[in-house]
Amino acid sequence: MPPRTAVTPRWDMWRYAGVMPLRDGETPVSLGEGLTPMHEVPKLAKEIGIARLWVKDEGLNPTGSFKARGMSAAVTRAKGLNVPGLVVPTAGNAGAALTAYAAAAGIPVRVYAPESTPKPILDTIRTLGADLQLVPGHIGDSGKKAREFAAESGYFDVSTLKEPYRIEGKKTMGIELAEQLGWRLPTHIIYPTGGGTGLIGMWKVFAEMRDGGWLPKDVAMPHMVVAQADGCAPMVRAFKAGETKAIPWENPETHASGLRVPGPLGDRLILRALYESKGDAHAVSEDAIRAATLRLSRASGVDAAPEGGCALAVTEELVAAGRIPRDAEVLVFNTGSGASYRF
Repeated sequence: MPPRTAVTPRWDMWRYAGVMPLRDGETPVSLGEGLTPMHEVPKLAKEIGIARLWVKDEGLNPTGSFKARGMSAAVTRAKGLNVPGLVVPTAGNAGAALTAYAAAAGIPVRVYAPESTPKPILDTIRTLGADLQLVPGHIGDSGKKAREFAAESGYFDVSTLKEPYRIEGKKTMGIELAEQLGWRLPTHIIYPTGGGTGLIGMWKVFAEMRDGGWLPKDVAMPHMVVAQADGCAPMVRAFKAGETKAIPWENPETHASGLRVPGPLGDRLILRALYESKGDAHAVSEDAIRAATLRLSRASGVDAAPEGGCALAVTEELVAAGRIPRDAEVLVFNTGSGASYRF
């Protein structure tokens, strides 16, 4: 394998600047995102009945979620392009992350969030200086407001997959986990899926790493697994039906606010990743999410968010059903901090 020359000595996600959308001489808008810990949890692996289990703790990113990665990349490019302002609809964490990076870059930002968004996240958005607008309903309703504001104001809409840079930031999760595992990959990645940019970005970068010589040409790609809640599972429904796109979920309900995305714009790309990786998709109950969140936290020391609990619950149910084999080496993503949900 040739040297991985794009890896720098930096201790944030811009360690991988050589494969990121960064112009020569451009300085990233960074708050220290990335390089989050990955903990092996043998106790849970034994209880579930699999060979190995790791949890990747994205809750330790700035503003408490994996959204920091995408917003660092997006705001870096927005600053370079001199945009007048930024607007985003959010289930919570994306709005907090955008507000933080926009503040660091000196760019005004407006955030549209459902009224049901956890209060600690809304408080973070306000504290960091965004023009926060609360909207009845879900993120889809917030998205309509954001698009209207973008059209009338000239602010750039950084909604999921409305621009290419958030995925580029999210793909660093894939590079990072490979480096943390000694430049290899787990057999399964269980990803709590709302908008799905993290899953899309990782699947994209695994192929880039293989083709660029960072991984062996014959590397076994992980099976990508979507984890959703019973009350909002558009990707699970589409996958089970063998569809190439998802129908928006009616009346989405779940206390894991990051999963309350009824119509992911990246539905086709998510499903493509599942089919290409011979992956899976599964939804679990609210009670299962609550129980698994506590179990994950108490077994690992990670302050898990409900989204991480959902990923663990999905892992348990798929192993019990024989859809994940007993010799699997599974990586569960905890995408946010449990502290964001307590008020």
